[in-house]
Amino acid sequence: MSLPSPETNVAHDRPNTRRIGTLVKSEEWWRDRYNDIAAHGYRLRPRYDPHWEPSWINSRKDFYSAEDGQATISRAVMDAVRSRDDVPVMFKKVLPEEGPHELTITQKFSSPEFAGDLRNHCVPLLDVVELESPGSPELMVFPLLRPFNRPRFQTFGEFVAFFAQICEGIQFMHQQNVAHRDCTANNIMFDPSGMYPVGFHPVKIDLNKNFRGKATAYTRTERPPRYFLIDFGLSRQYTTREVIDEPLRGGDKSAPEHQQLGRPCNPFHTDIYYIGSLVRNEFMRKYHGFNFMEGLVNEMTVNIPSNRPPIEEVVRRFASIRGSLSNTKLRSAITSKKSHRIVRGGVQARQLVRTVRYILSKKAAIPDP
Repeated sequence: MSLPSPETNVAHDRPNTRRIGTLVKSEEWWRDRYNDIAAHGYRLRPRYDPHWEPSWINSRKDFYSAEDGQATISRAVMDAVRSRDDVPVMFKKVLPEEGPHELTITQKFSSPEFAGDLRNHCVPLLDVVELESPGSPELMVFPLLRPFNRPRFQTFGEFVAFFAQICEGIQFMHQQNVAHRDCTANNIMFDPSGMYPVGFHPVKIDLNKNFRGKATAYTRTERPPRYFLIDFGLSRQYTTREVIDEPLRGGDKSAPEHQQLGRPCNPFHTDIYYIGSLVRNEFMRKYHGFNFMEGLVNEMTVNIPSNRPPIEEVVRRFASIRGSLSNTKLRSAITSKKSHRIVRGGVQARQLVRTVRYILSKKAAIPDP
């Protein structure tokens, strides 16, 4: 038995479907603070204006095809625009019961001492908003970012630039005795300002800001992005890396040391597991040609945490791997293991055309920012 499609519902009872797409409970919190947020210099989408009326109610549109029908359903985050310059941003509520050290650690890596360090890949904190509305938590303000793998990687050189930056970022955190504790796929993003110079819709991120077509985009090779680690809700600062702490399970729950809840472990070792597991799950298992990462990833994800290499060793080993890859390999197309060989051939042919253009325009095989 399957659920009826949205189209079936619309055809059967169109008047009722006009109310679908209105605010859900988590969105009402933002609507109730629309004016308070505006007074602090930020503008929410029209959907959250207290006087909003759905555009599709008196039209032939359905909510999912209307810009103001796009919901942000996470209770903790919300997109907005900074009023003075129209820069897109993302709010995140400060919730001490869920992330007791999140604001402190976020502020630490955005402080003057660390903000200008190129090794620092922690998402920059732009502002902290204290609302006047009773019972409102503080709101952290971040730049609007994109998931690290949207769009997908086209070349091995693009992957190399990505992994080098993430390792550099984790190394920087570890050198300050801070363990991320959730450096998994959902918490790695990139600055889209170069690849998407005219922006994109914050909910339907493959569409343009006006919700009227695909977002204009460049490739990573054309405009190399900078990757960021986000979400320090589980992060902790210690006095040393030689520490044992209670396990905190984040997005990747496969770490061997987390299979027995309550058993203390070293969170720095788990960070190594997480980024190794990310490479295995998001690249090696999905795409052809990542054999060059197998040895290092196996060591990073070994069952005994203390046998995993420290991040300094990972960086050193990966630098050696990077140096061993030929320009031909680095510029080669990444192809899906699910694709038919004819499809793979088409991808490789298109990449060959792009490669000629990249070489003529002197674009690096490894697009470091």
